[in-house]
Amino acid sequence: MKLTVQREALLKPLQAVIGVVERRQTMPILSNVLVGLQNGRLAVTGTDLEVELVASVNGVDGDLEDVTIQGRKLLDICRALPDGAELKLSKEGERVVLRSGRSRFVLSTLPAAEFPTIDVVQVPQEIRLPAVELKRLLDKTYFSMAHQDVRYYLNGLLVERGPGHLRAVATDGHRLAKCEVPVEGLEGGDQQVIVPRKGVLELQRLLTTDGDVTLRFGTNHLQVDFADVRFTSKLIDGRFPDYDRVIPKGHPASLVGDREALREAFGRAAILSNEKYRGIRLEVEAGKAVIQAHNPEQEEAEEEVEVQYNGSPLEIGFNVTYLLEALAAVDSELVEIALNDGNSSCLIQTPGDTRAQFVVMPMRL
Repeated sequence: MKLTVQREALLKPLQAVIGVVERRQTMPILSNVLVGLQNGRLAVTGTDLEVELVASVNGVDGDLEDVTIQGRKLLDICRALPDGAELKLSKEGERVVLRSGRSRFVLSTLPAAEFPTIDVVQVPQEIRLPAVELKRLLDKTYFSMAHQDVRYYLNGLLVERGPGHLRAVATDGHRLAKCEVPVEGLEGGDQQVIVPRKGVLELQRLLTTDGDVTLRFGTNHLQVDFADVRFTSKLIDGRFPDYDRVIPKGHPASLVGDREALREAFGRAAILSNEKYRGIRLEVEAGKAVIQAHNPEQEEAEEEVEVQYNGSPLEIGFNVTYLLEALAAVDSELVEIALNDGNSSCLIQTPGDTRAQFVVMPMRL
């Protein structure tokens, strides 16, 4: 059993799957990647039992039975070899020998039959959309996912398909982010799945290429095909909250201002906010917004920003980190912050555009 491959041809799939491969695992085989040939292409598989990544490339000669090799060591060796190097892999007993020029590496293996793979129950309809649109969905919402919340269904991202659109929603109970993109030809009723946090972050890392992606909603899995990588993630079994009830409607007042000016002002005020609670006070009246922060060391910050405001004078407190992350996700030069009263959530969005919306609950100061 021998295989010849260019360094770059092996390095690319290794880099694609290494995000789910950990050095220290309760199951030693999860530190390995499965390397083999699939339909004449070199395929490299990595998994942590929750997320599985399969990356494949052309440009290999020879034959290779499936073998598992310590993933990080193989990646480090490939990175350390010179550009354009030719790699020769051969299996000798329970070891894999990798040769390149005057270099020789002997790596231990574990039985390929023990490598866990995810079996996906397929559904007939596939969703095809540009990779940039799926990346937009994730970029606009991922930061609102909960982290290790006892309400396990919040530790992930809701992906919802409906007639003509694909939508993503995330919330940690203190804020909410929602974004949707149009998908031509998408029919049928609504379907919801909750993708776990690690799967969302890994998919976001991989979605850097142009072209289209294909989504498949399985019974217990979400699968995404793009370029030379297949991403499969288990789903969180739970009921996501009714997010539509959380989004404020019929708000009596709204503040419209320069997004970058507001973001910079909040950022400067945040420097002197309480490091633990990150609270700031927002006072708005006709023509201006005043942002104030203070901390236990009796330090204070105050920023004034020119805005358009059509309501009664209002004072409200927020976690400044939540505001900054929402403002960073807004694309437009102007941003609208819809307000009700000092005890109600605010709604942040591009003026007149409801495709991406961000809700932040107030906090007492």
